[in-house]
Amino acid sequence: AANLRNGNHGRPGSQRRRAVESKPVVFRPDAAQPYDARNLSFALDARTVSLWSLGGRLKGVPFTCSPEQLKVPAEHRWGEADLVVRDGMWFLLVGVTVPDAPAYEPDGFLGVDLGIANIATASDGRIMAGRRLNRYRRRQARLRQKLQAKGTTSAERLLKRQRRKESRRGRDANHVTSKRIVAEAERTGRGISLEDLTGIRARVRQRKPQRATLHSWAFAQLGTFISYKAKRAGVPVVFVEAAYSSRECADCHYTHHRNRISQARFVCRSCGVVAHADRNASRVLARRGQEAWNAGRPSGDP
Repeated sequence: AANLRNGNHGRPGSQRRRAVESKPVVFRPDAAQPYDARNLSFALDARTVSLWSLGGRLKGVPFTCSPEQLKVPAEHRWGEADLVVRDGMWFLLVGVTVPDAPAYEPDGFLGVDLGIANIATASDGRIMAGRRLNRYRRRQARLRQKLQAKGTTSAERLLKRQRRKESRRGRDANHVTSKRIVAEAERTGRGISLEDLTGIRARVRQRKPQRATLHSWAFAQLGTFISYKAKRAGVPVVFVEAAYSSRECADCHYTHHRNRISQARFVCRSCGVVAHADRNASRVLARRGQEAWNAGRPSGDP
């Protein structure tokens, strides 16, 4: 319905749109089932759940989770839950409302430059490299190529399993990176300045060998992880304009496209300073974050 409203299936009256509109809506037998407090209840001490089903009320259904996960619904208000089946196993995904910690007045900002060769580079010098994940993704790309050429049913099953595995690996890397950034900002009493990369996939033009690498990185996901982890810790977050941050000198603010002579090397053509390119960009973002905060721009997602 949303795709039809947005015109993604053609104009009204077109052959493609009529074909989509005439197709009946069907639901898979193993599709996710939403629950709320009216048809779902927990017995956390006994680690059981009671929920409605087509065959009646199911009581005393046992569930398992880590002790840390068990504390969350006990301490916070939970909302909608989704019952899903994945690879023959049933999962109950419960959404919990966790109140944000009060934000403090930051003593400066920690600029964070996001990239591909380096997942994130902080203005204090810390670099979180992405070499291991990039090597893993290249191996996965070669494996996908072989499986797609094979074209058998078992190859398609393996492709689906490998896709989920690669997605989990990238999500874990973003979780680890965002946790380190927020912890460092909280420890030093600073805020976090992130570059607003909205629409970067449509703006950036890359050579064909680099397109898959660019589109494999979930920049928005990493920014979202940093944002929500920072809110839970009370760390202010500001999203700033990313334009020319890789070409501007953090010392004299001179901007020129030849300042960045390579992926990792920055040499200012005005003052002559030599620096790591990503580290220089992160310092520029830190200054822009402080300026945006002083101007009264509210923190939050772009």
